[in-house]
Amino acid sequence: MSLIYADSHSELVDTLDLQLREAVRREGIDPQREAGRVRRIAEQVVAEHDRRSLTGAVVPVVGHDAVVDELVSRVSGFGALQRYLDDPSIEEIWINDPSRVFVARAGRHELTSTILSAAQVQELVERMLKSSGRRVDLSQPFVDAMLPGGHRLHVVLDGISRGFSAVNIRKFVVRAARLHDLVELGSLTEQAAAFLDASVKAGLNIVVAGGTQAGKTTLLNCLAASIPGGDRVISAEEVFELRFNHPDWVAMQTRQQGLEGTGEIRLRDLVRESLRMRPSRVIVGEVRAEECLDLLLALNSGLPGMASLHANSAREALVKMCTLPLLAGENISARFVVPTVAASVDLVVHLGIDNGGARGVNEIVAVPGRVENDTIETEVVFARQDDRLVRATGMPPRPERYERAGIDVHELLNGAR
Repeated sequence: MSLIYADSHSELVDTLDLQLREAVRREGIDPQREAGRVRRIAEQVVAEHDRRSLTGAVVPVVGHDAVVDELVSRVSGFGALQRYLDDPSIEEIWINDPSRVFVARAGRHELTSTILSAAQVQELVERMLKSSGRRVDLSQPFVDAMLPGGHRLHVVLDGISRGFSAVNIRKFVVRAARLHDLVELGSLTEQAAAFLDASVKAGLNIVVAGGTQAGKTTLLNCLAASIPGGDRVISAEEVFELRFNHPDWVAMQTRQQGLEGTGEIRLRDLVRESLRMRPSRVIVGEVRAEECLDLLLALNSGLPGMASLHANSAREALVKMCTLPLLAGENISARFVVPTVAASVDLVVHLGIDNGGARGVNEIVAVPGRVENDTIETEVVFARQDDRLVRATGMPPRPERYERAGIDVHELLNGAR
């Protein structure tokens, strides 16, 4: 009986969906920009159907408000995925094939009961990309884009992924805006947060490292929130993800090449361009390739900055920063890169996720600038022991910068713990 009801309900919603779409087209409404008007029309369509049901001509609507919500999700939102986008506890959504839709909640994966068709997935992808100005096709089978709500979309077309297009939506869930918020969430201790805040104010160069979904962008946002208001901040990312409040901030993102194969803007182009914009600080999100060289050259020129990258530890982050610049060309050698990394990076903050899905800072490592046998020396300032971040013995470099900022870093680190 429930299957008969489900089928009739689905047929009813499909019929109302067609009526709503026809009314939206007739009035020339942009459904994504004018969701309020779409809702009012949906309410009218459902109400009219209810009136007709009194004559017995059509079946009545059961759950008026729920049907209106479903219609608006289909036309103005992202259909069956909209409820997951609206759920604040869900961090990520992905589609392996139309019958296997997963979500991540509190760091754990769940297979949902949502079943789509291949046509529905294609329509959802097209709708998501509509507002981003980006495309995906046979010549460009991958795409990174930003959804209107600030969530990040990644699509791999069928043919590259086997059987069906693979879709990932990484939600932008704001849980922390400042370093103090991370203390309340248990990701940092008070002392470590105060040290990082002081280091940003002092103008040290900070690299945030960790695995996927470890919270790198969140920490980068919190660090950026500590930048003094008188500084001019220029950021460069593949897709806009940084979100912090600052009175003088210009954000830039990369661009795909056009259909004619021109017009591509790479991340290293943005890093170089940022230096022409009178920056006081430069922030680069997700350093992955040869743009690392341009970042190092900027940091080595005395310009304070921050960046994030994927790495399994602070030590591996430094090794990676010594490797990525070699992708820039044959004339770039390790003899140049290794000492440049040692002189350019001051602190590495490594993040991780525990078995329970909780994110936290695993270590804060200082880079004093010394190189021994082609290995960059480091000093551990904070390390995680027994699930708590504790003070180690290391000290940060450039104590004169702390002094100029009016900060006694020795008291901050060696005082009450």
